[in-house]
Amino acid sequence: MISAPAVLLCRTGSRLLLHRLAPNRTSWARRTIFLRTALAMATGGKGNHSSDTLYTNRLINEKSPYLLQHAHNPVDWYPWGQEAFDKAKREDKLIFLSVGYSTCHWCHVMEQESFQNEEIGQILNENFVCIKVDREERPDVDKVYMTFVQATSSGGGWPMSVWLTPDLKPFVGGTYFPPEDGIYQVGFRTVLLRILEQWKRNKTTLLENSQKILSALLARTDVGARGEEVPPSSKEVISRCFQQLSESYDEEYGGFSESPKFPTPVNLNFLFSYWALHRSTPEGARALQMALHTLKMMAYGGIHDHIAQGFHRYSTDQRWHVPHFEKMLYDQGQLAAAYAKAYQISGDEFFADIVADILLYVSRDLSDKSGGFYSAEDADSYPTVLSKEKQEGAFCVWPAEEIRQLLPEPIEGIPEQKTTADVFMHHYGIKEDGNVNPMKVTCEGRHSLGGRPDPHNELKGKNVLIVQYSLELTAARFGLGLEQLKALLADSRVKLYKARQLRPQPHLDSKMLASWNGLMISGFAQSGAILGKEEYVDRAVCAADFLQNHLFDAGTGKLLRSCYRGQGNSVDKSSVPIYGFLEDYVFVIQALFDLYEASLNPSWLEWAVQLQHKQDELFWDPKGFAYFSTEAAEPSLLLRMKDDQDGAEPSPNSIAVTNLLRAASYSGHKEWVKKAGQILAAFSERLLKIPVVLPEMARATAAFHQTLKQVVICGDPAGEDTKELLQSFYSTYTPNRVRTTSERLISRLNQ
Repeated sequence: MISAPAVLLCRTGSRLLLHRLAPNRTSWARRTIFLRTALAMATGGKGNHSSDTLYTNRLINEKSPYLLQHAHNPVDWYPWGQEAFDKAKREDKLIFLSVGYSTCHWCHVMEQESFQNEEIGQILNENFVCIKVDREERPDVDKVYMTFVQATSSGGGWPMSVWLTPDLKPFVGGTYFPPEDGIYQVGFRTVLLRILEQWKRNKTTLLENSQKILSALLARTDVGARGEEVPPSSKEVISRCFQQLSESYDEEYGGFSESPKFPTPVNLNFLFSYWALHRSTPEGARALQMALHTLKMMAYGGIHDHIAQGFHRYSTDQRWHVPHFEKMLYDQGQLAAAYAKAYQISGDEFFADIVADILLYVSRDLSDKSGGFYSAEDADSYPTVLSKEKQEGAFCVWPAEEIRQLLPEPIEGIPEQKTTADVFMHHYGIKEDGNVNPMKVTCEGRHSLGGRPDPHNELKGKNVLIVQYSLELTAARFGLGLEQLKALLADSRVKLYKARQLRPQPHLDSKMLASWNGLMISGFAQSGAILGKEEYVDRAVCAADFLQNHLFDAGTGKLLRSCYRGQGNSVDKSSVPIYGFLEDYVFVIQALFDLYEASLNPSWLEWAVQLQHKQDELFWDPKGFAYFSTEAAEPSLLLRMKDDQDGAEPSPNSIAVTNLLRAASYSGHKEWVKKAGQILAAFSERLLKIPVVLPEMARATAAFHQTLKQVVICGDPAGEDTKELLQSFYSTYTPNRVRTTSERLISRLNQ
């Protein structure tokens, strides 16, 4: 999903009328509830470095970095909770729900343009109950209302803007709105006034239509098995999924769309599994070629940070060149595992180098001293310490002149008089006037603003590094030896990294989420096992200890959703705990299985089995089968949903199928095999018609029908002979297998 503008959708059945209300400045001054203060503004956003006079609202008491970014808006924000709901009912006011996350570019834009605007703040405060939600902290709330926005419009994204009745039913929704009317889009101020007018004139109609919308959403989101449905044929599902991926594959640049282009590791994992099942066929060879080519083109592209490592969130163009510059933890974890598998299959050290690149970035920039992993780095930052406004990509892009200043050394021993900068700029496609063609940047958010792809000219004259030529071609072009060129480029990257560290840093979202930490633990554990790097496995162990110490309630046996970086080496938690959702359980359980297989420590396996039992208790649907995304005990949620699509992260039910099969194989608990089949049956129609939207679950159908192969390795885990067996085990890619070190452990788990 892209954080980007979208049109306003209204389903009230009535025409929205514009009625301009004259701002009452006296009333505003008299009724304001905010404290004027000189506190420093919360980090993040696109605003100025500081301000002499700021507002402070109740979000100042929250822990979420995103909510804290809005703690000094002249808007009377409430967090999602009973206080806000009661106020809306008591005063018979509509709710304005704004959902985003702290590294969202267009969330920053809307905050600066609208939520820092005093006149718009007055309209909101006097006529609406305003609720701000961090979608990463409360994915349950986000999914309910995003389902509404997507169902009533051509898309969705963040910031998400939804208007609700006092009983939380949506009736109007959209994403980003500019503050005032433009040629291509109605302004936020106008939207507020029109909705307010309709609430005054046509309240009964709005309430009736909101109930109809809710009923339609309930029917739309109903996922479950019908009667005695059985799991679909794995052969049919896998074949169709491969065909659909093959049809959307970009032969030249890899990936599965033109633009924008996302990494989608779930597609790559499916292709690896398809190849393993069909490795002697032309289709199998094509599947492997599609996956490896995509991974190589991503690594060459600007979506890969060639200076500070790691991957940005997505590419705005077809050739992976110009990214949306935020970096997300969930991408790093999944891509590390994907590149490790690519190395395991191909033996190409190029892929192992990219694994090391990703894990270096995470260890250096996204790691807390407690052992946990932070959520993300922002796309926006100040270009210089004197800048007044943040710009997207400012931390990462380069003018050619700066490259020449940083790399002026002449190259010795070649016929032409060339500098290190000449070689570096040639290899990475750097041009004197910039290498970004703004008319080819197809970020949804920019095209929506009157067809101007780069409305603020933030990338004009700048360069995004992209590997333009192979090492061999660049070496030949300048008459250099291959090793000489590698050393020159590596040294140049270090110099640019040091220079970049002197720039103002982008905002760091220091929230630590159980689910994303789980994905990252899997990335470290799988990479460590495949590459034979004990330090990677040790880092995964450290993070798993963090989960057990800070995101697990031993008294209830439940996971917690999030915690936060505190002062010094401390870890903070919300005053009202947010318990884990289904995604937290499935990603953590998967991580613990991966960590057990990489470390041979049975305590991780035992905890995984314990959490699997708790997941069954909290989320299983005994009537329609499969798992709900949320517990039943949340009264403020209108819908209890089951995700039916793999996206940037795999859907929890997709991962749950494999987790159940692994848990059953380890423990002998056959009920879990039955549950895995029931999930596949619940999603049978979708798997048979459009499996490409569930590639991870499609992959799991083979594991279900063929059963997992169990490999028992006996011996001292520290012994050299055992290590040789493990090295052999990890030298080949074989999906649908589990390994353990002891039959006695299996017997103990079964008890």
